[in-house]
Amino acid sequence: MRHETRPTEHRASLSPRDACRLVGHGVGITVEDSPQRVFPLAEYVAAGCSTAPPGSWVTDCPVEHYVLGLKELPPTPSRLLHRHILFGHAYRGQPGARALLRRFADGGGALLDLECLVDDEGRRIAAFGHWAGYAGAALAVLHHRGVLAAPLARSTRAELDRRLCPPRRPGDVSALVIGAGGRCGLGACEALRTAGIEPTRWTSADTEMPDRSAVLAHDILVNAIGTGVPVPPFLTEDDLDDPGRRLSVVCDVTCDVGTDRNALPVYDHVTDWDRPVDRLRTRPRPLDLIAIDNLPSLLAAEASRAYSAALWPHLLDLGGEESAVWDRCRLAYRSALDAAGHR
Repeated sequence: MRHETRPTEHRASLSPRDACRLVGHGVGITVEDSPQRVFPLAEYVAAGCSTAPPGSWVTDCPVEHYVLGLKELPPTPSRLLHRHILFGHAYRGQPGARALLRRFADGGGALLDLECLVDDEGRRIAAFGHWAGYAGAALAVLHHRGVLAAPLARSTRAELDRRLCPPRRPGDVSALVIGAGGRCGLGACEALRTAGIEPTRWTSADTEMPDRSAVLAHDILVNAIGTGVPVPPFLTEDDLDDPGRRLSVVCDVTCDVGTDRNALPVYDHVTDWDRPVDRLRTRPRPLDLIAIDNLPSLLAAEASRAYSAALWPHLLDLGGEESAVWDRCRLAYRSALDAAGHR
């Protein structure tokens, strides 16, 4: 398991507890040291794992081994020899997707994208969605109250919930969660209720012909719906200039910016921990955007434990000849290479 190069990535795809379970099944695990990972390296040592310096997978990891991570790979090496397990964000035309696939094609490695780790019905086997929605909605509420400080810092749920407690005079705050029936949407609704706000809930049926005037009538919008195909936009540039707009905070948990699946085509770049909020409009009233693409890292311990608990049993099947779950990942990778003209 490699060190994550993004400084604000505190999660781990495998917790020490579940690493211990894999070791108990005879799986050899090497964990790179990482100064920002939420779990100390000593806990992995106690679980029976070997250790290695950060980034040493590039030169020291045997090519037949799998490299487990979460977010983007460092820009070097230019040729990727290993089989990498991570969220590649490379199959839907995202910026940098073709270049990443070229690195795998040139090196002979493979991308086993965690987004494609699905069951027979196409449902994600392991996902961070709940905690992404929870953290995103929490940030939206705190910003709406005027108490969101930057830069952001890793927290625990207990700490975050204390900050979310409804104020003595809560006022009339309305929130809309789009995709309220999914993992991410359910997490967002839970955070809003913790903050004393009962949200309006839209499911996928409400997005077929979205009522944008209804979106504008809320104070807070949390977009928690992901789609594999283009959909009518939930907001347009003209909507933002509507003189009757009440909406003042948008949190786009999905962050599909740069793709044709982006249902909020009113911004062109994500925000980050140093600058979590970007102002989209000053008139007729301020409208601010939160679009952070690693929200679960804000609640790294809770998110990592939940994700790891779902993932680790399938890591046992990585080398198996008949694993439909990993076969689907391999097929998705080969199809992406074909589509990009890299085979």
